[in-house]
Amino acid sequence: MTPPSLFLLGGIHLEGVETALADRLLAQSKVVALIACLALAPAGRYQRRDRLVGLLWPELDQQHARAALRKAVFAARALFGDALLLARGDEEFVLSRERLWCDAVEFTEAADAGRLGRAIELYRGELMPGFHLHGCSEFSMWLDTERNSAVERAAAASWAMAQRMEEAQELTKASKLARETARHLWSDERVLRRAMLMLQRLGDRAGALRLFSDVSQRLRAELDALPSEETTALAARIRGA
Repeated sequence: MTPPSLFLLGGIHLEGVETALADRLLAQSKVVALIACLALAPAGRYQRRDRLVGLLWPELDQQHARAALRKAVFAARALFGDALLLARGDEEFVLSRERLWCDAVEFTEAADAGRLGRAIELYRGELMPGFHLHGCSEFSMWLDTERNSAVERAAAASWAMAQRMEEAQELTKASKLARETARHLWSDERVLRRAMLMLQRLGDRAGALRLFSDVSQRLRAELDALPSEETTALAARIRGA
């Protein structure tokens, strides 16, 4: 039997369960956060109860935080079955990957194993975009770290595949992947310059300059910054080539 699917990349949604039940669970932010924390933990590694309540209920005393965790565990098990969250004693939990498939988990495994095509296919956008728990600063730091790790893996996979496509003379695919790499890590100008140089080598000078323009606009809009002199000079050389 195929387990339900939890999608966290590019949006949060559930498949393989009744729509009304999925909507009810996804409306409970702390339950979603709990499942995400357990799903993204290294395979088979139990998570301490104290760590989970510290991440998700820092405003509560120990007694009430543990009660809130029990309630969240009950909500998750009510939808996915008791075997979703396995306990070791009273203090540790692990999520059974046989009971719930997660795109972010498979993406990480594919990227780390060098299955580049599958990793690129799975990464449809930022991890848990727009998700926020008010007053949970440690959870926010954890999520930022996970988001950064995911986008760095996505960029590495795209760039490695772009190089393969360049070697294979699949120039259109290589160009697309080079642009994708730079957009994943748009604030890293070293990545931008590397992508622009590849596009120039591939004969896509217009694409290189368009990429420079797109990233420049985003730097101004989101960081109130301009491209460095080195990047601007590279664009000028490509424009005048």
